[in-house]
Amino acid sequence: MPGTVIVGAQWGDEGKGKIVDLLAQNSDIVCRYQGGPNAGHTIVVGSETYKIRALPSGIVRGKPCVIGNGCVVDPEVLIAELDEFEIRGCSTEQVYVSGNAHLIMPWHLAIDQASERRLGKLAIGTTKRGIGPCYADKAMRLGIRVQDILDPKILRQKIEVALAEKNLWLTRVYESEPFDLEAVAAQYEGYAQRLRPYVADTSLYVETALRDGKDVLFEGAQATLLDLDHGTYPFVTSSNPVAAQAAVGLGIGPQRIDRVLGVSKAYVTRVGEGPFPSEIEGDEQARMRELGGEYGTVTGRERRCGWLDLVALRYAVRVNGIDELALTKLDVLSHFTELPVCVRYRTPDGRETPDFPAHQSDFHAAAPVFETLSGWNEPLDACSSVDDLPAAARDYVDFVERELGVGVSLVGTGAERTSVLSR
Repeated sequence: MPGTVIVGAQWGDEGKGKIVDLLAQNSDIVCRYQGGPNAGHTIVVGSETYKIRALPSGIVRGKPCVIGNGCVVDPEVLIAELDEFEIRGCSTEQVYVSGNAHLIMPWHLAIDQASERRLGKLAIGTTKRGIGPCYADKAMRLGIRVQDILDPKILRQKIEVALAEKNLWLTRVYESEPFDLEAVAAQYEGYAQRLRPYVADTSLYVETALRDGKDVLFEGAQATLLDLDHGTYPFVTSSNPVAAQAAVGLGIGPQRIDRVLGVSKAYVTRVGEGPFPSEIEGDEQARMRELGGEYGTVTGRERRCGWLDLVALRYAVRVNGIDELALTKLDVLSHFTELPVCVRYRTPDGRETPDFPAHQSDFHAAAPVFETLSGWNEPLDACSSVDDLPAAARDYVDFVERELGVGVSLVGTGAERTSVLSR
């Protein structure tokens, strides 16, 4: 099936990059459809570790890579990543960036950082990479797009218009330094020289590939519970990671999506603020964090750790139309004798529900109802398929399948790109 969406089914950091890397070997093109250069994806190939923020994960396989119109682009980050991959011997000739994608400008970073400081205890917990303010300007029709850097006159005019407002905000509201028109214009005109060869009509490119029967992977950033519309608002990202956004963020028809593969850890993590019903209490959380290496790929921020939440995962299956699931980091659970799994939420009035609450206040007050499964206390390194897993590990995978009504087609058992088992 030519059009496959890879979507995070939790709060991000599920190992999407690794799954995309695995499936990219049999695909023709890999596309990013939303998001910006924040936490990043990690892919381990032998002794080499790739930490990717801006480029689609298919770059490691040498596949043509598309950054769609639904993304926001920090040109400094993208250029640095292109340079790094070329130094490491990876070709970047087949990288295509939508001219309709929006640019993260210096004031976006400044406002993002100042806003979080100003909010104090009410801070959202953003990565402070300017992504939210960039999407806000896009909605306000004040954004500067990738195609604008190709015309110095248009670029300078748009920067001038933006700074007339942004400098007022920076100086009077956030008490920060203003930006100089000439300095910003010169900086971005310099970026234009490096990025010009990559700017393309990516909608046409992807549609043509699909019509020709090529296999195309659509890769989302962040994940379902961070979706601007369907996530745990306001503790969400600034775009729509859900599978349907693949069509909007690349400029193709929704009928071009043939399969949706959700990616979930065998437990769950989240970064930043916000409610987290299945969060592990006490020392076990720190133990899970160390065993799983749960620190941000780029930021180094500690991730909060919790037991697998099937209520939230069932919701992700629904809103994405997930056809099958990849369950990653099962090996981390090998170190625990008992494995609680959240199967229902208990609301303040004492009701128990298997369904994700529709109202924010209900979710914030939800308590987890756990069912405890047996651990297996043995390594998974020698397993070559799901059938080779210890009986208790197979039972864990089977339990997830039964509860969700969705098959688990891939199981991750280590950091290496080869440590993925199939049915």
